[in-house]
Amino acid sequence: MFGRTVSLVVVLALLCAACDRSTDERGERGNDFDQITTRQRTEETAGPGAPSVGRVEVSTLATNLEVPWSFAFLPNGDALVTERDSGRLLRVSPSGDVKEIQTLPEGGSGEGGLLGVAVSPDYEEDHYVYAYYTTETDNRVVRFRIGEKPEPILTGIPVNTYHDGGRIKFGPDGMLYVSTGDAGDSSNSQNRNSLGGKILRIEPDGSVPPDNPFPNNPVYSYGHRNVEGLAWDAKGQLYVSEFGENTWDEVNRIEAGQNYGWPEAEGRGGEDQGYVDPITVWPTSEASPSGAEILVDGAIPQWEGDLFVTALRGERLWRLELNGSGEVVKREKLLDHEVGRIRDVAQAPDGSLWVSTSNRDSYGSPLSAQDDRILRLAPG
Repeated sequence: MFGRTVSLVVVLALLCAACDRSTDERGERGNDFDQITTRQRTEETAGPGAPSVGRVEVSTLATNLEVPWSFAFLPNGDALVTERDSGRLLRVSPSGDVKEIQTLPEGGSGEGGLLGVAVSPDYEEDHYVYAYYTTETDNRVVRFRIGEKPEPILTGIPVNTYHDGGRIKFGPDGMLYVSTGDAGDSSNSQNRNSLGGKILRIEPDGSVPPDNPFPNNPVYSYGHRNVEGLAWDAKGQLYVSEFGENTWDEVNRIEAGQNYGWPEAEGRGGEDQGYVDPITVWPTSEASPSGAEILVDGAIPQWEGDLFVTALRGERLWRLELNGSGEVVKREKLLDHEVGRIRDVAQAPDGSLWVSTSNRDSYGSPLSAQDDRILRLAPG
């Protein structure tokens, strides 16, 4: 998969803006610019004899959103989209039509609010939607049918104005996986009796699967600081994107029951202490990684099997090429400092990639009067 030609056609109008400086989700915008109009960039040049590949076009699908945090697709191809700060659940069609369908009773501030959303694998039969949101006392997972009152199925996840985790997705095994943060208390991450700083795995009704690594415990892996991205490859292997502190952000390959080191280890170097090292790291200025997705049976064949990770502070979409052992063999920057902070990425039923910006959150600045936006990456 080395040596491939990929062109991006970016159809956007962007305005220059400043950005706060700090760690985690905050960052300094690396390049100032006046305006970007339609343009074409060659990201890689194919070597001699390399097969030709098609272009990838980036188009604007929806605009004027308020911190769109998570995507989950319905069987008909529409997406459910959460707005973190407003608590609104939106329905966005592939044609870009946006409808508010429900407001959920979140009570978060800072990085809390209405975060992850997932659609039941049996949606056509049970019509259940799942959400992760912040209350005054905890972060929790609920399920509901659209228009009905949410039913809590997992409560007591530690809460703060930062490090709230929040991504939820159904895995290939039909279980619901939940990413949580340490809520500012790093001791939560090593405490298996705490739900903070973990990857959790529960049944669709919230009960603990009998094959979880720790009996009667939803904890699937631990020693995490703040995970906001979950993605599976075609073999069913789970990968997560994780915020570091001041030095290294990470992607981890998750195995049941394993300890990923926080707060004793950040980045690589924890193996000698019995922890699992990440498969790739970035300086925090290049990432602050949020959403993650692996393209499986997608519409962009040259990216098949690649892991995509969104970057907030880094203001780009990372493409990570994985080999057959699940190791990162190549990294590429997409949308680099072109659309601002990028929050989530998800593969739509048609095989395209949807990406959301996060320029109206508490750490960002709008680049355009249209922010925040949902973008679509598809063959040109």
